[in-house]
Amino acid sequence: MSANRAKNTKPELLLRKAIWHSGHRGYRLHFKVRLASPPYSVRDRSVRPDISFVGRRIAIFVHGCYWHRCSKCNYPLPKHNTKFWQAKFARNIERDTQKKADLKRSGWKVFIVWECELKKRFASTISRITKALS
Repeated sequence: MSANRAKNTKPELLLRKAIWHSGHRGYRLHFKVRLASPPYSVRDRSVRPDISFVGRRIAIFVHGCYWHRCSKCNYPLPKHNTKFWQAKFARNIERDTQKKADLKRSGWKVFIVWECELKKRFASTISRITKALS
């Protein structure tokens, strides 16, 4: 698993290049968005979107279909150590939904771009994002 990158993956680089070529500059990569935490919480509440337009409060996450369990692709679970992988994928999904909810609660607009969307419907995915940025 050490060969799997968390940053600068192929889908992420492809999306960044398309956003750049569409004329939208000024985005931040993996910018730490500090969220307003409740007064009883001591824990640092922050989220790092893959691409963020801080001034416009737009966060873009690029999800790999396997690791974030795309419902359209429906990848099978590994055959060995299945309970571990079920728990890991469940934590990934739970963390993703929590991040999205926290950002929306803080007034950010959140886009989730799936790896398969970039492969199959590249133009429509880019136009959806650039329309929100315009």
